Order: sequence, then structure tokens, then C-alpha cells
Amino acid sequence: MDAMTMPTLSVLDLSPVTGEGTQAEALRDTLEVAVAAERLGYHRIWFAEHHSMGTISSATPEVLIAALTQRTHRIRLGSGGVMLPNYSPLKVAETFMALEALAPGRIDLGVGRALGADAKTGAALRSQSSEVFPHYFALLNAWLLDAAGREPFPEHHPASGIRASPTGPSHPAIHMLTSSVESAIFAGRAGVGMVFSEFIARTVADPAIAAYRQAFEPSPFLEQPFAGIGLIAFAADTAEEAERLDAPRKASSFAFQTGERRWFTTIEDAQTYLAAHRDDPRMAAILARGITGDGASIRKALADKARRAGADELFVMAVGPTLADRVRSLELMITP
Repeated sequence: MDAMTMPTLSVLDLSPVTGEGTQAEALRDTLEVAVAAERLGYHRIWFAEHHSMGTISSATPEVLIAALTQRTHRIRLGSGGVMLPNYSPLKVAETFMALEALAPGRIDLGVGRALGADAKTGAALRSQSSEVFPHYFALLNAWLLDAAGREPFPEHHPASGIRASPTGPSHPAIHMLTSSVESAIFAGRAGVGMVFSEFIARTVADPAIAAYRQAFEPSPFLEQPFAGIGLIAFAADTAEEAERLDAPRKASSFAFQTGERRWFTTIEDAQTYLAAHRDDPRMAAILARGITGDGASIRKALADKARRAGADELFVMAVGPTLADRVRSLELMITP
């Protein structure tokens, strides 16, 4: 990939609450982002799982996927991701086999080993420790392959006779969300796709992708390695306008990092807050976690990042203070 060859681009949407909006409105906005992403030519759109967070509305990616199987026709739909320790692997397999039946060949099952919640909320969800992830992941994979008729359970297997309904003939593609070299190696050895969450890990994906590719072993799910990066990027018609419109996200991110959960309903309030904390040494990390600029500079930055990291695909987070700003950003990032 040369410096200006664009990588495959996809979208990650967290259903953010913006301005004076509500969480219900944020979910409906996500549907519009997905329709726009398909129109613009993005390859996939994935939805996150976060619980008990006032600024993020996407706790049930499978519900958004189901709704969009009926409103889209080409774009792949997926979870980024289902937090597997929160659920029965059989139930996850059944949910995503149902989604695959609604949109054959367009469903991605991205899974994570974290809870997507604090400990108190995790207890309310009856979550298990992340230590169960390898066992749950193996069961999930086995139920998907069994349901698709590709690798039925042997008679002696404890799960023999338990089917994930509906059955095939196909199953969703499976990916693992990673935020460390160790989890990337796990994904490689499992023979599934991996997407490194740079915006969570607060470090670049390059070492994890290299480790994943070295560890990769072909599986019934994937013959060749697939590595993606999830990152924050926001484009506007000018670099100055992008900085202005991105202020609420940056201010909310900084407040969260300092232990204060709040969001900013106006750009002016966000700019005032950022100015008041400009000398805080923690601000540099917040500013480094996103790419902001005009369309041309963003496209170059994305091409450079994919080339350096050896990534097959980039998942850009759909951010912006309004729905129109989010859609315009996606348009500028993919359209020369």
C-alpha cells in the first residue's frame, strides 16, 4: 500500500448522545448513520456494547443489527463487540445465527473479553470474570460451526444434541476485539479476525498486528489473517472547523479520564472547559487519541496509518456534535 492508497474503510458507532438529545434519539441517529455509511460506500458498520453510560446508548448491538438488516442491502453489519463474559455462548450463537438468516453473508460477530461496564453494573448483568473468555469463545465457535453444518459436535461431546437455532446454511464471520499484544496473539492462534481498539488501548496497533500475523493459524473461520484498527477520526470542511466541532468529544473524554462523567451540550462550553485545562499534562493523551482535520488530511492520515501498521481495514468512529456533522465527516473521509 503506497502513501495515498486508501485502505478499506468501515464505521464504528457507539450511539453517542449529542447536544440536548436523549439516548433514545441517539439510537435512532445510529440507524441514519448506517444508512448513510452504506450510501457512501463503507464496507461495514459495527455497533458497540457499553452499559450504564449516560453519554453512550449502544448496549445491545444485536438489536441495531436486526433493525438494519431491514434498512440496508449491501453494507456488512456487526458487533464491535459483544462482551462475551456477560452472556451464555449458546444464546450469543443463536442470536447471531438469527441475524445471519435475516441478512445472509452480511453479519459479523465481533466479541470482546471485557464487560463493557463497571463492576457494579457487571454484577447486575450477572457477568462472569474475563477468565471465562477462552472457554466461552471455544463453545461459541463450536455452536456456530455445528449450526451451519460445517463441523457437527461429535457424539461424545458434552454439547452434542444441543443446537443453536436457527441452523445454517451459513454462519456469521467472527472477529475478536483486542487491546493488547496478548489478546492479539490469542486471536491469531484461534484463526479469527482481529480488530485492535486504539481508542481504548491508548497505544498504536502496530505491535499487536505484527504479533497477530505471526501467531495466525488457519481455521474453519478464516484461511488468511485479517487485521483491523478501530480509531477516532473526525473530518470537516476545514481543519479549523473540525477542531471546533470536535471540542465536545475531547472535553467529555478529558472529563472521563479525570474521573468526571459529563458531556457538553454546546461547543462553546466544551471550548471553555478545554481552555481551562490546556496546561494539564493529561490533555496531550486525549488530543493524541483522535485524528482531526479536513477531508484531504484525514484521508492521508488514514492511508499512512494503515500502511505503517499493516492493517487490512480501518474502523473510524462516527463522532461529531450533530447527526449532520457525523455524516458529513464520513463523507469527507471516503470521498476525494
